Amino acid sequence: MTVTTPAGVAAGNTFLPAYDEDAPPPVPRGSLGRPSPDEQFTLIGSWVAGFALAWLLTQRILPLGGLPWFIIVWFATGVLVTAVTAGMTGGLIEVKDRVAAAVLTGATLLVGAALLSTIGYVVSKGWRPLTHLNFLTQDMSGVGPKDPFTDGGILHAIAGSCIELGIALAITLPLGIGTAVFMTEVGGKFARLVRTVVEAMTALPSIVAGLFIYTVAIVALGYPRSGLAAALAIAVMMLPIIARAADVVLRVVPGGLREASLALGASRWRTVWHVVLPTARPGLATAVILGVARGVGETSPVLLTSGAAAFVVTNPTDGVMNSLPLFIYTNVRSGEPTAITRAFGAATVLLILVLILFVTARLLARPRGNRPTLRHRLARAFHLTGPAGIAARRATATQESR
Repeated sequence: MTVTTPAGVAAGNTFLPAYDEDAPPPVPRGSLGRPSPDEQFTLIGSWVAGFALAWLLTQRILPLGGLPWFIIVWFATGVLVTAVTAGMTGGLIEVKDRVAAAVLTGATLLVGAALLSTIGYVVSKGWRPLTHLNFLTQDMSGVGPKDPFTDGGILHAIAGSCIELGIALAITLPLGIGTAVFMTEVGGKFARLVRTVVEAMTALPSIVAGLFIYTVAIVALGYPRSGLAAALAIAVMMLPIIARAADVVLRVVPGGLREASLALGASRWRTVWHVVLPTARPGLATAVILGVARGVGETSPVLLTSGAAAFVVTNPTDGVMNSLPLFIYTNVRSGEPTAITRAFGAATVLLILVLILFVTARLLARPRGNRPTLRHRLARAFHLTGPAGIAARRATATQESR
């Protein structure tokens, strides 16, 4: 005999709701961040309707011919239709959410299109010299601006850029991260003054940095134009970028990690070295990448401080030294089509060099699987410096002696 519990009858401490055998099974709930099929259909339909309205406005009603006007009107009508459909199915919050998502997506696509178009234009103009191996293995000694691509190359410019950038990075990396650690971990009135100066220097024009090194090192001290002077000018440009970005990254590290390390008996220096900096490693790598991207493409500081050489120079203190930005600048100014194509080829190599540096920095910043975790770092700091660690070592030594 089957006993069914009526709807609304309590069994123990649990209230049993009514059960309908004819009711359809419940629909499984999807991911919270993923739109439902109805929302996807509404979103796609809104942009299709915006496309139709844009075509009607630009091709039949308004004198707005051309692809740029069509894309602008399509984006505006798409956002408008999206807002209307969101208002029909939801409230004001839904409308704001859909409009904000559409605007941010459009801005992202715009930036991506600008980046891809720039890279594509440079590569399309400079791919011909790259088909010859001598373009990467020879310099421009004895080669004129009208000579074919089978003669000469940019080896001297690549070597000069790598040497100057390496010297500048060796100067700015410890100074920039050390300044960020001082502003974040030490604090005080002087730290606020340093932060203000760093923020002001981030907008420093590159020609001012070149004039500063030119006036101090070359005019006042009598030091000749060289790769070292150019590296100092590039370091002046990179230092505030790295310091400001690293300061922002270190301020994001939770204060609870610092408090936990200090509570375990670690000193302030060990806390910064073993807890704060490893936690912020990916962000610090991004700060270094930003500084490198700012310094590797600077032309005016290099133009004032290094000079140009048509041959390979490996000693940064031995006279003038060429670089990729300076090579591009001098060849574009020549006005010769062959030289301009060489400049675009050097610009393509510069883009590849920046990409290699970016990937290398990101790979070095990734946490490895065999590296100790934050808990292990705190335990190690406590084991080395805390009184309990000393007692533990004494107990271990006593057990081993027995």
